[in-house]
Amino acid sequence: MKKLTIKILTIALAGFLFSCSDSFLDMAPKSIISGDQLLTPENAEGMVIAAYSELGNDHYTAPNSLWPYADITSGDSYKGGGGTGDIWEFNFLELFAFNTADNPLIDQKWYRLYVGIGRANEALKVINKLSVDEYAEKVKRQAEMRFLRAHYYFVLKTMFKYIPWIDETIEGNAYSDVSNRQFTDSELWDKIATEFEFAANNLSETQSDKGRPNKYTAKTYLAKTKLYQAYEQGDDNSVTSINTSKLEEVVSLVDEVISSGQYGLFADFGYNFLWSHDEGSSESVFAIQRSVDDGTPKGRLDWGNMLNYPMNPEYGCCWFHIPSQNLVNSFKTDVNGLPEFDTFNNSDVSEGDDFQNNSFDVRLDHTVAIPGHPWKYDPNFIYQKDWARATQIYGHFSSLKENQSPDCDCFQKVPPFMASSKNTDIIRYADVLLWKAEALIELGRQYEALPIINEIRQRAINSTAMLKMNNGNPSSNYNMDIYKSGINCDWTQEFARQALRWERRLELAMEGIRFFDLVRWGIAGNYINSYFVEEQTKREYLKDGRFTTGKHEYFPIPQNQIDFSKGLYKQNYGW
Repeated sequence: MKKLTIKILTIALAGFLFSCSDSFLDMAPKSIISGDQLLTPENAEGMVIAAYSELGNDHYTAPNSLWPYADITSGDSYKGGGGTGDIWEFNFLELFAFNTADNPLIDQKWYRLYVGIGRANEALKVINKLSVDEYAEKVKRQAEMRFLRAHYYFVLKTMFKYIPWIDETIEGNAYSDVSNRQFTDSELWDKIATEFEFAANNLSETQSDKGRPNKYTAKTYLAKTKLYQAYEQGDDNSVTSINTSKLEEVVSLVDEVISSGQYGLFADFGYNFLWSHDEGSSESVFAIQRSVDDGTPKGRLDWGNMLNYPMNPEYGCCWFHIPSQNLVNSFKTDVNGLPEFDTFNNSDVSEGDDFQNNSFDVRLDHTVAIPGHPWKYDPNFIYQKDWARATQIYGHFSSLKENQSPDCDCFQKVPPFMASSKNTDIIRYADVLLWKAEALIELGRQYEALPIINEIRQRAINSTAMLKMNNGNPSSNYNMDIYKSGINCDWTQEFARQALRWERRLELAMEGIRFFDLVRWGIAGNYINSYFVEEQTKREYLKDGRFTTGKHEYFPIPQNQIDFSKGLYKQNYGW
């Protein structure tokens, strides 16, 4: 959908209120469009485009890349910026203890996700009333809209647990009578799964437009839904059991995706994070399609990550989403080329010879900008300490994956911020493979998971070509190996589980995923509180961090939404 002129369609979204001035209320309407007048294939297509466009309508205060909700909450990154008061709402998310149901940016994220759902619902209301004879694309578009709706519900479910289910069958103001406790935790997962199943059953195997989901995109998201649902939770958010039948479904669905032959790992890990490899990407299963020079003033740029560039003259602002020292340390490897599971955080690697005197996983320099190392694979463009901002609070690293070179054709300044038209991956193929490995390990079939994890590691081992200094030497001292049972490890179920979870951290670091993994596994409380205890000696502001088990696994239902529902919505456990 790149380079296309975007048609803007104004849609009345039932159930969503916008503030307006008295003068606006006094303005006479120019014309009125009845519902029946919208019942044309052309209008249906326009509403479908409007629903898709909402994917790219994110903002740095509510990004669809999810970094404030899954990276800074997991210990993988600090909020960054000019200090703890710079977008204080995200600082409250990072520390947990100060977060409340009144956090306005949590309310904004809830609202924006329901706007996306509302657009899909409005499109479906029109599509459903057209016959196949009138609208040949009817079933396909129904499937696409239900896929999009399920995507938004999946994000809501992982963030808030209990959510109101509003679909196209709800008329007028009846949405205000829908409780967020109408369905149980498991029933909500079933509702989401049903949407993806419909999409999988009614979408073709390929789509000419890259931004549209196909049959295997839907099966992939269905597999992700089943994986999350497999970790059954009690009312207090604790994991009470693991549903093996759901895990078997995950394995089966991922096998179908693999067998489709449509996806594969890039030869180089770093290609995932370069705009030049967006087109024809074999690893991107589902992504937000960005654009530039598309006929609109600023294009469909990545506004969700626009604060995350460093403070050098080529960029200028604002240095958010900063890799934590804990994350950087976790890339260290032992003499066998395997992670230092138990000792990685005994000492810090910060700058200079630290990255030659220790050995590392190759993915370090694809993920973290380190002083003295090339920025974004350019050996003549070296990241400097003074590119950082509040170093006394957050250190001096920067995030690399989402940021693009200032020389990229995709890059554009949106003063005072920066943005690019690099697509935002929602699901990468490497993530999908690791779901299968996780399911196999939990099923006690860890030896079947071993080659999958090793495939991911081997790709990383092979991804050093772009990580060179100006003299041709490697940016860091890389020493990685695959897991070899009986040689460099004992591949028991317990060890395999540890290896899988570590692999997910390093492979998907800074991609807005980690916190949801910790919650799914039922280890968030112990993990994050241990992080606070260890890291507060390095980052003083973390001394105020405290995760309350049985509460902070989910964000609170925003108080604005509870008030709007006149108390119909019930607050989450512990809040």
